[in-house]
Amino acid sequence: MGLLSLLSSNPLAFVIIAVALILSLTVHEFAHAYVADRLGDPTPRRAGRVTLNPLAHLDPFGAILLLVAGFGFAKPVPVNGNNLGRWGMLWVAAAGPISNILIAILAALLLLLVSKVAPTQLNYLVLTTVLGINIVLAVFNLLPIPLLDGSRIVAALFPRTLGRALMDFEMQPYSFILVLVIIYLGRGTIGQITGTVEGWILGLIGFN
Repeated sequence: MGLLSLLSSNPLAFVIIAVALILSLTVHEFAHAYVADRLGDPTPRRAGRVTLNPLAHLDPFGAILLLVAGFGFAKPVPVNGNNLGRWGMLWVAAAGPISNILIAILAALLLLLVSKVAPTQLNYLVLTTVLGINIVLAVFNLLPIPLLDGSRIVAALFPRTLGRALMDFEMQPYSFILVLVIIYLGRGTIGQITGTVEGWILGLIGFN
C-alpha cells in the first residue's frame, strides 16, 4: 500500500513519512556522489549530484511508485568505475547504506534524549519514523539484489565470479523490470527482515 492511502486517513503521518523519505533518500544518494567525488571520479559533480538538494536526486517514476505502491527509488548516481577502481566502487556502493545507518543511530540517540527531556507523542512519531525508514533503506540496499548497493559490494568483493554475473545481469535491458518484480514478490520477506532489525534496535535502547 502506498503513501496516498495515508493522505486522507492520517495527513500528519503522511507528511512526516514523506519528508523523512525525501531527506533520507537525498542523504543516501548524496553519500554515493560525495564519496565518488572524493575518490577522484568527477562524474557525479558534472551531473550536479554532489548536493543535498532533493530535486537533484528524486526520480519522478520512483516517487510515483512510493506514493501508489509503497516502494520506489531515487535517481541513481552516475559514476565511472574506471576512475574509481575495484575498492573505490565498493566504498561508493557502501556509502549510501552507511549514511542511513548513521541517521538511524542519530535518531535512536535522540529518542533516548527526548524520552527524558521532551517525551511528546509528536517527537516519538517523528524520530521512530526516521529511524524505521533509514533502517529499511540500509538493510534493503545491502541485499545482494542486482541494481542495489549490495550487489555492487558483492561485485567488488568477488569480481571474477559472482560479481561478474551480477554486473552482466545489470547490463541486460530487462534487468530493471525483473528486479522490480523480484522486490514486489519478496516485499513480505524484506519487510520481515527490516522489521526484525528495527525491533532489535528499538529493544536495545528500551523502546520495544
